[in-house]
Amino acid sequence: MARREVKCKSSETQAGQGAAKALPKYLEKLPSKGSAAMAFVPTRRRKNIESTMRGSNQQRAGSLSADRGPSPNSGVELDKAKANETRTQGKACPQEKQPEEETRKVPMGPGPYFYISGSNGAGLVSIYCQSRGWQRIYDNRREDYALKWCEIKCRETYYHFKEGEQLLYQIPNNGVLTSKIGLLCCLREQERAMEKIRRSSNSKFLKMEEFFPESFRLDLEDERNAFFELCKEEQIWICKPSCSNQGRGIFLLKNPASVTTLQAKLHSAEGHLLNKGVPYKAPKARIVQRYIQQPLLLEGKKFDVRSYLLIACTVPYVLFFAQGYVRLTCVDYDAASDDLTVHLTNQHMQKKNSLYSQMKDKTVWQMEHFNSYVNEKFRKTNGLPKDWVFTVFTKRMQQIMVQCFLAAKHKLDRKLGYFDLIGCDFLIDENFKVWLLEMNANPALHTNCQVLRDVIPTIVYESLDLVLEVFKKRLKGQRVLPLETLRRFVLLYHEDAADLGQKQPLKFRTGPCTGRFLKPQTSTTSPFGQSPAKRLESSSKKLGCSRKKVAFLPRKSTNCPNCTTHAARQPSWKTPWNHYRARGLSQVQKT
Repeated sequence: MARREVKCKSSETQAGQGAAKALPKYLEKLPSKGSAAMAFVPTRRRKNIESTMRGSNQQRAGSLSADRGPSPNSGVELDKAKANETRTQGKACPQEKQPEEETRKVPMGPGPYFYISGSNGAGLVSIYCQSRGWQRIYDNRREDYALKWCEIKCRETYYHFKEGEQLLYQIPNNGVLTSKIGLLCCLREQERAMEKIRRSSNSKFLKMEEFFPESFRLDLEDERNAFFELCKEEQIWICKPSCSNQGRGIFLLKNPASVTTLQAKLHSAEGHLLNKGVPYKAPKARIVQRYIQQPLLLEGKKFDVRSYLLIACTVPYVLFFAQGYVRLTCVDYDAASDDLTVHLTNQHMQKKNSLYSQMKDKTVWQMEHFNSYVNEKFRKTNGLPKDWVFTVFTKRMQQIMVQCFLAAKHKLDRKLGYFDLIGCDFLIDENFKVWLLEMNANPALHTNCQVLRDVIPTIVYESLDLVLEVFKKRLKGQRVLPLETLRRFVLLYHEDAADLGQKQPLKFRTGPCTGRFLKPQTSTTSPFGQSPAKRLESSSKKLGCSRKKVAFLPRKSTNCPNCTTHAARQPSWKTPWNHYRARGLSQVQKT
């Protein structure tokens, strides 16, 4: 094939996005003899290339959607729901869309290098890495990166990952914890195991019914039938795709008629496939959950709380908790409403409400605002302790997070250098009972309102601080605790040597781990240099903490000042923003 046949005009290049935009550049590097070159291209990629060469922008968009999956519509259109994680895992890495002037840049310095794919948190991660003197690369095929932050997971990234040499955002199979079905299965397995323990001793674990809404899987026939038998009364259920986020593909089942309609659609879809002679295909992975119809309301509006679980290291496991923010709806709550913006609080869904532009800043509250509101409105009438949000509620969130992690711990892939930031969504009902709604991989890190500009940058910067410090100590064979960069986050779980002392210990990498890509390639100077904590040693010493020990921490770390939480009136997340301004990390772009 001649090169001129695949060369795109600038207007066409702008119309094609993501992978479709990068394909012509990729093809220019191929030999001029097209048939010989295409013979070595994988079948799936070859189809995308041929589709792009045929020309039209629609075909390019179709090629892109084949790689990234279709965007689902809400409602009962079950077959249109696609998971963000499932649709890309196990497929070729999509090329990152970058401005043309930036893609041409090749770092001239010795590194370390970092690579970012996607837009979620990209600006904050870039500012952080550049403040450390790291250089950004734009070629996804390069393997000499120190840090790789990818919004979308792909198998090649994990295949070429060098354990103990690099840092990689997102544990490859984090879906066992962050997909609806994955979490449900892990909690059920844990529940069965705990039943045996509860008979002989008092277990500290919560029962599923105490924090997780009753759920059924629609992809399993037995559970489907059990659900349809149960739903014969006027009850509200919520149906969710297993691996979707931002409210995509969610709909409500408000009465037996809607349940009957869903049942008929599932039966019709199965019959259609069988009549065509197509091999049986299980229904799309979805769950139905009992809807919490009496949620606690703030100024008449429904809300939930986004908190963060940071898995800073997997060898050994080191977990942290951080307070997030409160997400509210734009309009008052009405259980009978058919408007999903009344029921779903995430920002992506609220943007669809016509009032969002006027109320954007009112749909997100800081946790201290939430705490003050609860103290004023509910403390006396409901007999709550003072600062219930920072005491009882925070402790229950931490307990649920640790229990969910322990349920999935044995399934997660473990390599030195893997880390993950997970968004956990909690709902409080009118009886002040705390429910876990879901756990999300790659949580939204956008800063499109003032509260998010105050919260999100600190979450991202301290997460990377902790990941780097723990990684550095592991490379040197040092004890993880105490941690100099621990400020807003609270240590939840630390798997020390005693936890690993088993009859058949886990087999980790045995070769030397040097972290060589975290060092300039022409110098032996460590890229860590002076840590932010050392640079601000005087200010850090002022951040004294009198914290209480978290219930799930190992006894070994009892005396460590970093292992406990701040007092209720001085929550641990209340860290001065000046700490990051002094590091040159205050240039947060408004989105």
